[in-house]
Amino acid sequence: MSLVVWIQLLLIGFAIGACLLLALWWKSKTFSFHRLVLLTVFFTFDLILFGAFTRLTDSGLGCPDWPGCYGLSNPVAALNQIRAAENLMPTGPVTLSKAWIEMLHRYFAMGVGFLIIVITVWAWLKRQQFGMRIASTASFILLLVCVQGAFGAWTVTLKLQPIIVTTHLMLGLTLLAFLTYLSSLSSKLEHGIYGHQKVSTYRMNRGSIWFALMVLIIQIFLGGWVSTNYAVLACDDFPLCHGSLFPAMSFSEGFGLWRELGKTVDGAHLSIDGLRAIHWVHRVGAVFALSVLFYLGFKTLRAAIVSANPELRRWAFTLLSLCIIQLITGMSNIILDWPLIAALLHTGGAAAILVVLVRMLTLSAEEFDRG
Repeated sequence: MSLVVWIQLLLIGFAIGACLLLALWWKSKTFSFHRLVLLTVFFTFDLILFGAFTRLTDSGLGCPDWPGCYGLSNPVAALNQIRAAENLMPTGPVTLSKAWIEMLHRYFAMGVGFLIIVITVWAWLKRQQFGMRIASTASFILLLVCVQGAFGAWTVTLKLQPIIVTTHLMLGLTLLAFLTYLSSLSSKLEHGIYGHQKVSTYRMNRGSIWFALMVLIIQIFLGGWVSTNYAVLACDDFPLCHGSLFPAMSFSEGFGLWRELGKTVDGAHLSIDGLRAIHWVHRVGAVFALSVLFYLGFKTLRAAIVSANPELRRWAFTLLSLCIIQLITGMSNIILDWPLIAALLHTGGAAAILVVLVRMLTLSAEEFDRG
């Protein structure tokens, strides 16, 4: 791909990031580091949802090269190549609408990258005021987004290999988690530390939150593995799976990690038993994960009531509400044959629970150290 196309793509990413910064300034007429971090958290969450939309609409190969589209910066310039591919395979992976979905996802990702560069530069320029913890966290986030970009490229060049696509999703959620942590640090810097009463009454839940977070991460990976292998409808009934509590399954096929999409490690076509194993493990994991999260939510709510802590109560109710949404959307994916809106809400719910758990962890942390 030519240098001119690279410059065009970088300018698009810069323009998207600059428009977001302008919108932030226009709304509040003030511009602070904390507001910038919050904007990036929000946009990263949206990007994760748009990535799920890209995957669910089978648009991941809408442009079969990276980072451009047929070596060009946008689908308009590549219209002839897209039309030719679409005429050869009308129901194939390349159509004009899928190309736009894929490229918009890349443009928005570059916009997030631009915002993270601004955050990192600002954090280091003001490191004496902000502290080294914020500066080092911002640097790690910048490194993480670079790795995420590499996996985005491999997602295309390796033709949607499930482990690559799932890792791409997990890195996106990791990016969201660290941005949420950074927003907590910047909030403490801007508004002052949390009162000792809030910290001391909440620290009792710290171990429970970490355990719930680990369970959630594993469950999100299993959910990503279901989605990237298109195994959502491998069990077409609920609560049973293919009419049985323990249906015929092939775990060796389903959980062979390094393989092509729709293939086993040996290169044979992935059987329905392999897909069913993927779905069944995620379903069992969901029961355990929701049990842990509901327990944490009720435990936190009780602590909030005892300590008369309204902030704690708000996060507890948020966690419990998100768990209910996950339960409903998870069942809807099966009962309603995987509607797009339910699938998007399920992905968004998982990302939102991750944000809530990270915020709850920061609330339970000790007094902010300015580095």
